[in-house]
Amino acid sequence: MSDRYAVVGHPVAHSRSPAIHAMFAAQTGEALSYERLLAPLDGFEATLRGFAAAGARGCNVTVPFKFEAFTLAAQRTPRAQRAGAVNTLRFDAAGWAGDNTDGAGLVNDIERNAGRRLAGLQLLLVGAGGAGAGVLGSLIDAKPARITIVNRSVDKAEALVASHHDLGVPLVAAGLADAPAAQDVVINATSTSLAGAASPVDARVLKPGSLALDMMYGPQAQGFLDWAAAHGAEPRDGLGMLVEQAAEAFFFWRGVRPDTASVLAALRAELESAS
Repeated sequence: MSDRYAVVGHPVAHSRSPAIHAMFAAQTGEALSYERLLAPLDGFEATLRGFAAAGARGCNVTVPFKFEAFTLAAQRTPRAQRAGAVNTLRFDAAGWAGDNTDGAGLVNDIERNAGRRLAGLQLLLVGAGGAGAGVLGSLIDAKPARITIVNRSVDKAEALVASHHDLGVPLVAAGLADAPAAQDVVINATSTSLAGAASPVDARVLKPGSLALDMMYGPQAQGFLDWAAAHGAEPRDGLGMLVEQAAEAFFFWRGVRPDTASVLAALRAELESAS
């Protein structure tokens, strides 16, 4: 009998997580099923408790429930605690355990798949909302020379710096217009791609060979990718991050770490054939 998992969100029909975890299960021989679970905006906890009571072993959590999932987790990993949000829950007998795999997924994609070691580099994180907060701790762990966090509301960037200032990497907060020039890596953690915008910051943040990564993937990220390429940077979307964070969740649940390269290649080919 296979163990049940799901991705819980609103909306959730677009999620590629079932396909990813099906490939991980086939690759590792783990007996599990994985589904999409649509939760009402005012019914996340009830949906989750019903799923767990039916014998499920865990779930991924997507928008807009990551902060609520944090409050429901009786135990939290250090990276979930730092992020203040949970995107992975494991239903343990002693209580629900929460993790946040977004930051590890981003760093693993940049370092393994894009081949960029972050140690000693200048990083620009655009956006101080939930997505930015979820990855900042893992970016700090990668030991860049400095991370500048820019946001439309500077106070949100300042709050993020204040909550992470003691982790050993210089952090700077600024407004979008004050983003520093010539950064080694630029990460767009805002929702501007959803509106089809090219970039929330000026092209001076780039230099030839910069890595410019948008956390979105597919057609939504195309404007940002085109902008990055037009200014001499290496464009990258968030598909690799999606696969890598899923692998972290799989390990959190099963204690087995799947290979991500083949899964990422399969998803990339599927996206390209659909475009």
